[in-house]
Amino acid sequence: MGVLSGVRIIEIAGIGPGPFCGMLLADLGADVIVVERPGPAEIPTAGILRRGKRSLALDLKEPGAIDTVLQLIEDADGLIEGMRPGAMERLGLGPEVCLARNPRLAYGRMTGWGQDGPLSQSAGHDNNYIALSGALHYAGSGEAPPVAPPTLVGDLGGGALYLALGIVSAILHARGGGKGQVIDAAIVDGSAHLMNLLLDLSGAGLMREQRGTSVLDGPHWFNTYRCKDGRDITVGALEAKFYRLLLERLGLAGDRRFASQHAAGQWPLQRAAFAELFAMRTRDEWCALLEGSDACFAPVLAPSEAAQHPHMQARGVYSSEGVLQANAAPRFSATPAPAVPNAIPAIGQHNEEILSQLR
Repeated sequence: MGVLSGVRIIEIAGIGPGPFCGMLLADLGADVIVVERPGPAEIPTAGILRRGKRSLALDLKEPGAIDTVLQLIEDADGLIEGMRPGAMERLGLGPEVCLARNPRLAYGRMTGWGQDGPLSQSAGHDNNYIALSGALHYAGSGEAPPVAPPTLVGDLGGGALYLALGIVSAILHARGGGKGQVIDAAIVDGSAHLMNLLLDLSGAGLMREQRGTSVLDGPHWFNTYRCKDGRDITVGALEAKFYRLLLERLGLAGDRRFASQHAAGQWPLQRAAFAELFAMRTRDEWCALLEGSDACFAPVLAPSEAAQHPHMQARGVYSSEGVLQANAAPRFSATPAPAVPNAIPAIGQHNEEILSQLR
């Protein structure tokens, strides 16, 4: 029994952050019914974002399909949709209709640009949204155009996670005697909100808008380096005591080139010296010297490598049930998630079960 046991969510199938939000809620114990188009998926995937859900295959343009969804909504706590603004209204499943059928519904809307504003009807993807919100700005050193890990900052961090929090918050509000409401989860909003830690540092003069010159993107002690074998490592020795330990481990404790940790004018030369040093050994050799110490070090691992790392294995972070996937997060002491990921349903697998309950 997960922490969200007893919560029912209707998900109108889409791509990216909406399905991820549904997976997250299902991982935590919610009963998520995904309404999806019959037949093969438009974009073939391994199906991880569908795990733990019940699948109802419906063509929403067929007679009676919309009424079936509305019947489901009557007994639901929340709804997830990720269509362009106005599309659900044209289907007959807009907020007014759904909230009239279920006044306590948390109606979750997932878009990139938001439900209104000059760009609301424009197409876009993760990198476009985080570019506009400012969240892409600090990716990279400034020596090349910024590049962020695909989908993580925008679609998922600024989108799916904010939608999930919004839906759960609206459900709590309704269960406390409030009314149902619409959650407008826009990736530009969420990814901008994620910037507040950096903006806090910026307000104190610690982060400049010129990339590669501030405490989290410019120093030699907070950077990524290429090793002798072509693999990469990271160091992040922000605090003075950790910086001293890093220099000791590297055999540089008495080297005057590194005596001043925060002299920004020296960072380019110090980064070059670190790069030359780290290129002299393989990634595994640096792991043997630095990993597990307070030097603030970690190797850059591919997902398949991360799944095999002793720390990740000890915590059971990954599973290879059918396909490599990360297990549920966060963790709860009284209502732990299953040790094995929930099953991935076939499209329409639960049609008879769901429709018979309606009848």
